[in-house]
Amino acid sequence: MENKRWHNHYPNEIPTSIEYVEKPLQVFLEESVQRHGEEKAIHFMGKEMTYNEVYSQSQKMANYLQSLGLNKGDKVAIMLPNSPQSVIGYYGTLMAGGVVVQTNPLYTERELEFQLIDSEAKFIICLDILVPRVTNVRGRTHLEHTIVTGIKDYLPFPKNLIYPFIQKREYNMVVKVEQTEDTHVWKHLMEMAATDYLEPEIKPKEDLALLQYTGGTTGNPKGVMLTHYNLVSNVQMCEAWLYKTKDSRQSTLAVLPFFHVYGMTTVMNFSVMQGSKMILMPKFNPNDVLKTISKEKPTLFPGAPTIYIGLLNHPDLHKYDLSSIEACISGSAPLPHEVQEQFEKVTGGRLVEGYGLTESSPVTHANFVWNKRVNGSIGVPWPDTDAKIFRADTDLEEADIGEVGELAVKGPQIMKGYWKNPEETEKVLKDGWLFTGDLGYMDEDGYFYIVDRKKDMIIAGGYNIYPREVEEVLYEHEAIQEAVVAGIPDPYRGETVKAYVVLKEGSNVTEDELNAFARENLAAYKVPRIYEFRSELPKTAVGKILRRRLVDEEKEKLSKV
Repeated sequence: MENKRWHNHYPNEIPTSIEYVEKPLQVFLEESVQRHGEEKAIHFMGKEMTYNEVYSQSQKMANYLQSLGLNKGDKVAIMLPNSPQSVIGYYGTLMAGGVVVQTNPLYTERELEFQLIDSEAKFIICLDILVPRVTNVRGRTHLEHTIVTGIKDYLPFPKNLIYPFIQKREYNMVVKVEQTEDTHVWKHLMEMAATDYLEPEIKPKEDLALLQYTGGTTGNPKGVMLTHYNLVSNVQMCEAWLYKTKDSRQSTLAVLPFFHVYGMTTVMNFSVMQGSKMILMPKFNPNDVLKTISKEKPTLFPGAPTIYIGLLNHPDLHKYDLSSIEACISGSAPLPHEVQEQFEKVTGGRLVEGYGLTESSPVTHANFVWNKRVNGSIGVPWPDTDAKIFRADTDLEEADIGEVGELAVKGPQIMKGYWKNPEETEKVLKDGWLFTGDLGYMDEDGYFYIVDRKKDMIIAGGYNIYPREVEEVLYEHEAIQEAVVAGIPDPYRGETVKAYVVLKEGSNVTEDELNAFARENLAAYKVPRIYEFRSELPKTAVGKILRRRLVDEEKEKLSKV
């Protein structure tokens, strides 16, 4: 790759170009077994498994799927929270030659039905409490087999005995599943299946490893086709970036869900590649996370701003030892500078902002963890990743330094395209460039900045207003825990700026006080005209605040007036 201005800031330890291995993603697990077979791969609510155990059970999953008729390229939906089963199901599917379709356990029946039909999944691996939901849609999909497991399957004694009572209390159900021709019980599978399986011939640059669905903020979700090579190259980039962690003794806190591509790459695949331990947490609960960090001492903690904010605002934060944390890369949403500073002070580790999207496996940019970083910047492109800012509505016309335009990226981690959707593929893939839909600029040093999503930009009274800029100011107010800004319809200005805020526990501030604070720090046309105080904000599974949902709520209110 030709020298780029950001390469001047690369430390000696990080190469600007990497020799990528052309092999199936699951080979990382096989290699880690050879090097670290007896070392711990998983810690899950007190239960630990070695790499040998994870590999053996993944082999059994591959064997069983093939015995049910899985052929190379068949889709296997995995509808699980972070758990040993989510790792075993994922690698077992790849070993059998299947394509993983990560499926959010929180999906409604409508969302689940769309994804199963669109992906043409023939198999699904799900939790017992999700069986009724799967059963209700199954007849309208391509599903042929359901594999059912429960959280208690991998809990240590006596938690495995207590869990059914907890499940009944929390979900008001205890589902009992019987083994049939098309419904398969996980524990039966692990007892009956052999470890030998037919190893498929994989062409890493051509064959899909994953169909990962985008959030569907505009229209139906799209299936992003990621090849083995896409995912392998992004994991190798990740290892190069985190060069101080090339050690199996590292451990990673797995709060980010594996059904999201960010958690899948930076936690699961990265840990498996290194042969290090994953500390799995099925959901984000600040109290549980603080206890786990204090007890299990993870060294890496990839996350999202709302996760770090939730921990920093916990009333008992001072009671826990978080000093084991060495490095965190924050993604999925802009990282407020205040949050970065506070979290580094509490842990003594480094927290830097990165950037990526589902279509790029996902990471394309990050600040250096142990070298130069720039506050407010998403950092610089990763090895072998090119990035440019193009002027809006032009035919690949590059913007000047400092000029705002649309960010486009190019590299070995960029998707093959959208599943069964050539029209949408053509809209975002142009001449090898992936157009991200994000507006940003590059400075003279090659550091990139995102000012906002193209579709989230607010145009009020003819002025372009970027919500992120307003949110950064609001986060500086001592009473605010979370804030999001959106443009809502206005008959006079076209749109007007509205701020939705969550206050820190015990804090109090009026709309007039917030307005005065904003006016001290923002041009008048950027100041929110309306403030709404909420107890919580709508979020995705990885903690990304759903701005568009708030906008939709406003439109629905107006339609009823």
